[in-house]
Amino acid sequence: MRIKREGSIYQLSFMPHFFPVNCYFVEEDDGLTLVDAALPYSDKAILKAAQNLGKPIARIVLTHAHDDHVGALDSLTQQLPHVPIYISKREIRLMAGDKSLDQHEPQTPIRGGVPKKLKTRANILVSEGDQIGSLLAISTPGHTPGHMAFLDTRDHALIAGDAYQTRTGVTVVNQLKLSFPFPSLATWNKQAALQSAQKLLEYQSSLLAVGHGEMIRNPVEEMKRALVESERAEERSNKL
Repeated sequence: MRIKREGSIYQLSFMPHFFPVNCYFVEEDDGLTLVDAALPYSDKAILKAAQNLGKPIARIVLTHAHDDHVGALDSLTQQLPHVPIYISKREIRLMAGDKSLDQHEPQTPIRGGVPKKLKTRANILVSEGDQIGSLLAISTPGHTPGHMAFLDTRDHALIAGDAYQTRTGVTVVNQLKLSFPFPSLATWNKQAALQSAQKLLEYQSSLLAVGHGEMIRNPVEEMKRALVESERAEERSNKL
């Protein structure tokens, strides 16, 4: 595992040079907010990193319920039984393996690694605009129906989950990049994902931190470029 820090955000990256899977610590006055739970074997490294920082894990916040974002959750909750778990009201169903869709939602199949054996359930359900410590919850459906991003209101650092990926440069998750296709292949609805990426641009973030790839400082121009590229790819696809 590799750790990088940008301000109050620590990126914990597993397999960073091959198939990067990231989770994050956000430093708060009362301890650390863990955003996402990486892979099944990640619990020891996550707990060791918190110990080295000298702060307790105060809460666990999930961007979405794919396996590579909830992998270590059961192990972590066994060792941190009193730590609250946050997830969006819509995503709690996917956490339980329920891939059903509401009538108003695009009827494209939910993709990606949906948990089948996860025992842990979130005990605090999050909606757009909720504040979790310093983090503002932003509804960003597309990669999954209940996907959420989180903006640190102190410095506008954005933890975007899988709304973008940066393994191939800043890329909207609806766009397939053959050099790293996995986030796109696991995306539920491409049009919704594009709309959510456009929404995140409006926050003019100082840092872009994603589930797969490096953190990007001052990312606004790169996000704009990624959106233009994604829109053009979508137009070409619709013409076929």
